[in-house]
Amino acid sequence: MLFVLVLTLVFMAVEVVGGIVSGSLALIADAGHMLTDAAALGLSWFAFRMARRPADPRRSYGYHRVQVVAAFVNGLTLVAITVWIVVEAANRLFAPVEVEGVLMSSVAAVGLAVNVFGFWVLSRGEQNLNLRGAAVHVMGDLLGSVAAVAAGIIIVVWGWMPADPILSILVAGLILRSAVGIVRESGHILLEGTPAAQDPGAIAQSLSDIAGVEDVHHVHVWLLAENRPLVTLHATVAWGADRDRALADIKRALSERFGLDHATVQVESGPCPDEGGPAGTAHAGHAH
Repeated sequence: MLFVLVLTLVFMAVEVVGGIVSGSLALIADAGHMLTDAAALGLSWFAFRMARRPADPRRSYGYHRVQVVAAFVNGLTLVAITVWIVVEAANRLFAPVEVEGVLMSSVAAVGLAVNVFGFWVLSRGEQNLNLRGAAVHVMGDLLGSVAAVAAGIIIVVWGWMPADPILSILVAGLILRSAVGIVRESGHILLEGTPAAQDPGAIAQSLSDIAGVEDVHHVHVWLLAENRPLVTLHATVAWGADRDRALADIKRALSERFGLDHATVQVESGPCPDEGGPAGTAHAGHAH
């Protein structure tokens, strides 16, 4: 991550000079994108460093969610970039600007090689939402370089200046699609949303089949960070049943059937003391 960050900063300076000299919006837009990429990569690198810190009294779950916050911020930044590119491109369509196609294509070709290498470096790392957010920034640069090369060739061969802003808009659309997905996924985690692979109702129904367990309710599943699911639930155990055995069976079932290794289980006998709580509380097979 740090290596790609430095690589991005160095070539960003090259693109700024090339864009100003050639008059290319595609290069300038890509340089602006690379600036935000540098900030995004820096944020992602910082998030990775923070996630390694151990839990403490103020952060009893540790700092894993910093990576989710970084991914969310990076996704929003990508959305803002695409809006800016589209606005600038629209202005260029109505007021065409002379572009030096040869210089534009040459700089963009070098940028393409740099971005392909940077994307390859990031793709080799352990994949998670934070790294994906950073990789999408680099992928956006890669696509921007491809568009700039293509626009430069079109301008050199046919002299058609609108190719620059039109291809910039096309790249913006491709970036936006990935950005929205990252914002949606990271936002879902930050809002304590239920993981897509987990169904609280199915969990309650499955656990209710365990010997001695009469009812499972108040099931809540969420993600501390990507691939770090947590679950809490209440289990009513029959009078006279072995509570410790039932608890062990519940935790084993959660781990083996649903991949939920971090579970907090409240074992009860008789009516649930929280039944007077929020409306919508349901039992086995209908947990909330």
